[in-house]
Amino acid sequence: MIDFFIQKTLKTTRASDLFLIEDIQELWSGYGMISRYGLKDSSHHSVVIKNIRYPDEKHHPRGWVTDFSHQRKVNSYHVEMNWYKNFSHLCDDFCRIPHCLTMETKGEQVLLVLEDLNDAGFPFRKTSVDWQDIESCIKWLANFHATFIQEKPTGLWETGTYWHLETRPDELNVLSDKNLKAAASQIDQILKDCKYQTFVHGDAKLANFCFGNDGKVAAVDFQYVGGGVGVKDLAYFIGSCLYEEDCERLESELLNCYFEELKRAIKRQNKPVDPNDLEKEWRKMFYYAWADFHRFLKGWSPGHWKINSYSERVTQKVIAECGL
Repeated sequence: MIDFFIQKTLKTTRASDLFLIEDIQELWSGYGMISRYGLKDSSHHSVVIKNIRYPDEKHHPRGWVTDFSHQRKVNSYHVEMNWYKNFSHLCDDFCRIPHCLTMETKGEQVLLVLEDLNDAGFPFRKTSVDWQDIESCIKWLANFHATFIQEKPTGLWETGTYWHLETRPDELNVLSDKNLKAAASQIDQILKDCKYQTFVHGDAKLANFCFGNDGKVAAVDFQYVGGGVGVKDLAYFIGSCLYEEDCERLESELLNCYFEELKRAIKRQNKPVDPNDLEKEWRKMFYYAWADFHRFLKGWSPGHWKINSYSERVTQKVIAECGL
C-alpha cells in the first residue's frame, strides 16, 4: 500500500499504526490485493483492505486480455465505490454486508477499507455446503432483492452480473453453439423487459459468502452489482455450489425456498409490489437466467465443469421458447 492510503486508513480508524495480518486473495487478473490488517490503538481490531492497482502488464487466467476487458474491470471498481457510497446503507441484518469505513482514489489505485467480517461474527468460508448453508445464502439473496425491488441502479451497472451480454462480445463471438448464439440477444432482451427489476449482486457465488456460527451469512464483492431480475443471482449461486444431478433434483425445493423468503421480505419491508405476480414472472425467468449464464460460459471456457447436461436441457428449452 502506498503511504497516502496508509495515512488515510489510520486517520479513518483512529489507529496509531497498522500491520499486515494476511493477504486474503489477489484480485482477478492481477489487479491488486485484498488483505487483512491489524490496527493498534483503535476501536477496530482489524480491517479488510481492498487495494486495486491497475497493472502495467495485463494477464488473465484464461487468456482474455483486451482493452475491452480491462475497461470492464476498471468500471467495476467505480461501480463498487458507488455502491458503498450510495446504496450499501440500505442493507440490514437480513442481507448483511461489510460496512465501508472509507474509500479513496490516487492515480490508478483505489482503496476500500472495509469492516472485517471475521470480527463481526462471520469467520467461515466454505467450499462445500449442506442444505442449511444453501438455505442461508438463498435467504440472503431474497432479502437483498426485496430491498432493492424497482430501484434505479444509478451509478451502478445498468444491467448487473459480470457475464452480461453487452460486456461480453468477445465470448459471444467465439461461441460455437450456433442456436444459443442466435438466441443470445433475445434471451437478454426478455430478461431486460421483465416488469419486475431489482439490484442483483452480480457475482453471487459460494466464495463470496461468509458464514457465521448462528447459520447467518454475509456477502462481499459488489463490483458487478446492478439492475436485473433476482433469479439471475439465484441461478448463478445454485450452479456455483451444486453438481448437475443436485441442481435438477432440488430445483423445486430451491425455487420454493427463494420465493417463500422473497415474499416474507417484501411483506416485512412493505414493498408496493404484488408478490404473487412477481413470483409468476421470475419463476419462468429462472430458466432464462440459467441459459444466459450458460451462453457466457460456453464462450468463455468451453471445457468448464459447470457445462453439463442439466444446463444444456434448460438452455435448449429456452431456445425453443424463443422460436429458434
